[in-house]
Amino acid sequence: MNRRRFIQALGGLSVAAALPFHPEAKAQTSGAQDSSPGGFKLGLVTYNLGKDMDVAALIKTCTQTGFEGVELRTTHAHKVEVNLSEAERLEVKARFKDSPVKLVSLGSAFDYHTPDPDKLKRDIEGTREYIRLARDVGAEAVKVRPNDLPSGVPPEKTLEQIGKSFRQVAIYGAELGIDIRMEVHGNQTCLLPNIKKIIDIADHPNANVCWNSNMDDLKGEGWDYNYNLVKDKITVCHITELWNADYPWRKLFSSLKRDGFKGYTLAEIPHNPDPVRIMRYYRALWLALQEA
Repeated sequence: MNRRRFIQALGGLSVAAALPFHPEAKAQTSGAQDSSPGGFKLGLVTYNLGKDMDVAALIKTCTQTGFEGVELRTTHAHKVEVNLSEAERLEVKARFKDSPVKLVSLGSAFDYHTPDPDKLKRDIEGTREYIRLARDVGAEAVKVRPNDLPSGVPPEKTLEQIGKSFRQVAIYGAELGIDIRMEVHGNQTCLLPNIKKIIDIADHPNANVCWNSNMDDLKGEGWDYNYNLVKDKITVCHITELWNADYPWRKLFSSLKRDGFKGYTLAEIPHNPDPVRIMRYYRALWLALQEA
């Protein structure tokens, strides 16, 4: 090395030494080197793991472990709820915007299967309020769900009611730029032929599906048939225990890749006293299962 290059090298080291060291940023950088072979992204549902973390802790933990997004479940410690003031909403939005972690969606508990018309009206209006919250905090979507086919009511009547309600909130979400995602969830409503009926009744481009990786996905005519019923409407996926060999994880990931899915696969996994460690292992397995 000649004298000029030696001085230039020293100058570079001086600048680097003056910069603050952020271990979270280092973890994120090293994790990002292992890009997803499937072309989609990994995030976290805060239903169990993450339920006791505030927004700052969630962002820090996800950054450390290479998780790129979160779905914030209502009623949990991060307290991103409709009672937030305008200033508090802007603060949540800024926290995520200034981090490498995307606020993917808000996970509501609204459903539309009830035979009680007053409760149905409250759930639809509550969803609209939640959609406004999503817009204000910078989330891209709101998750809703069906939860049951009540006894004493013809199933087709309930499915029609869910579908028409879903259409109402999908239209409202489209007006505010928020994707509305129906989770494949609930007693009998988790069966993909029923989800397909709900989607067809809703009949709106903003009425989409949150794939939920249920073992019920294998029922009836099998996984491939059920997946194909809704594959064009999937805009997010919940994924559960990747060690469970009874669920066709490789098939799910290869199908998503084949169909051009570029969204988030969100881990919905149990609480663990060492979330950073378990999330790092989870991400490693998520990557491995995408390899041919």
